[in-house]
Amino acid sequence: MTATSMETKARPWWLTLIAGVAAVVIGAVLLWSPAKTKVDTWLLLTTFLGIYWLILGILDLVHLFQDRTAWGWKLFIGIVSILAGAYILMYPAAAAVVLPKVFTLVLGIWGLVYGVILLIMAFQGGGWGAGILGVLGIILGISLVVNWAVLGAGLAFVWAAAVCMLIGGIILIVRGFQQRTA
Repeated sequence: MTATSMETKARPWWLTLIAGVAAVVIGAVLLWSPAKTKVDTWLLLTTFLGIYWLILGILDLVHLFQDRTAWGWKLFIGIVSILAGAYILMYPAAAAVVLPKVFTLVLGIWGLVYGVILLIMAFQGGGWGAGILGVLGIILGISLVVNWAVLGAGLAFVWAAAVCMLIGGIILIVRGFQQRTA
């Protein structure tokens, strides 16, 4: 049996609906609430991220005992996840200040790499669309990497995350109701 021929059990519709409602609420709080509520929400999200990374690191190490393929990477990722999660949980305020800047830097590097890959694809017959998106990705990546430490970049990331959570939450809510009727 191959991975593509296996039947997977569908995710319950109500789980999709709950995820959508949670995303809309968090996005709305981050966009329209008073500053103190935004700070409290951001600290809560940062704490959840720390817990998630800690548990993920532990599960990666446990999975290492079950499957030893690529054990070096699994060990490395598990230890880094545990250290990152523990640091966030020990210093949530410092992590909440630094995380938007780090995310901005990572997104900039990702934009550069993605842009270069699309540009290479365009020269290998991918078409004008891939070339234009590649150039835009490189421009976006350079602008984010150059300005990652600017104070407003982190704030812009929080706003962008809030808008994405609102839009994604609405899509998840609609999808949850579509799953229910199906």
